Amino acid sequence: MADTSTTAPVPEPFRVPDGDLDDLASTLAKTMAEVRQHGVILDRLGSEPAPPRPTDEAPAAEAADFEQADGPTSVFILALGGEAYAVELAALSDWVNYLFLPVYGREISTSRPWCAQWHEHPEAVARLHALWLAWQQFTDAEAGLSGPSSWHRDHLDQTLVHLRAPDGPFAACTTSPTRPNHRVLATPTPEQSGLAA
Repeated sequence: MADTSTTAPVPEPFRVPDGDLDDLASTLAKTMAEVRQHGVILDRLGSEPAPPRPTDEAPAAEAADFEQADGPTSVFILALGGEAYAVELAALSDWVNYLFLPVYGREISTSRPWCAQWHEHPEAVARLHALWLAWQQFTDAEAGLSGPSSWHRDHLDQTLVHLRAPDGPFAACTTSPTRPNHRVLATPTPEQSGLAA
């Protein structure tokens, strides 16, 4: 008796054209950064206990005071402390490393210094965090079609001017990629004019 079964041809494996690999890698890096950011936000939301709601007998003004006292007083990273600061800095680092630097990290030069240890420069942390908060707001679908343009004009451009200025927070850091350098500049001490201890 002859075998009448036929074997189906094996399909060719899917191949990505070489020119598309960079686009694919870029998209993957952006997606990974977004997933990390969402994970940090979900962890933060999951670790915060739900505040007890005021009773119906409580006056409306008292309820408003209750919500303000219980919630965070600021979203700015310099207002955070301890673990909240560390969690926010980790999320910011992902955004800086996987989105900001690959797209906007221009070549290092004497006129545009950069420091790989930017997270040790308080001014850089403050400016990059503010830029990231604005990015989250202006790249959201609710920001409308001109949101990204507004973010570039009003936030990114101004931040880069100050952050990478020759006399900015990285002035004593790397000005040549072949000679890495890191030094946090000393800040002025508050004047103690006439104050007795």
